[in-house]
Amino acid sequence: MPLEGAYQPSPWAPVADQVRLYEDTDGREGAELQGKPVVILWTRGRHSGSVRKTPLMRVRDGERYAVVASLGGAPKHPVWYLNLVADPRVSLQDRGELHDYVARVVTDEEKAVWWSNATAVWPDYDTYQASTDRVIPVVVLEPL
Repeated sequence: MPLEGAYQPSPWAPVADQVRLYEDTDGREGAELQGKPVVILWTRGRHSGSVRKTPLMRVRDGERYAVVASLGGAPKHPVWYLNLVADPRVSLQDRGELHDYVARVVTDEEKAVWWSNATAVWPDYDTYQASTDRVIPVVVLEPL
């Protein structure tokens, strides 16, 4: 069952608009960023308790997904990452499919494999990592 609670749209209009379009069309629209596929990650706000939804690049291996906390190489982690660290139970919409997952940050060899998968989808992740001192986390979502 997807995360329940009040949904709080992103304060950044382009993100809120993309989520709305994606959900309204089951991902037939709003499902790409620069021609690359995206999914919608649902997290619970660690302060508000509200459901938050974020479009992220679609990196999939079978039933598992990975999400990369790059924030375009910014010096701080994205809020969605901080939310899932606080509460690793998340939901993810991939087009018309919405399922529940548990999130875990991966390291070492497992991270290297997922990083390779992620950069195959979105090569800019390498540029983002090179532009920041922080280690960009990779989070694997395992189905519940």
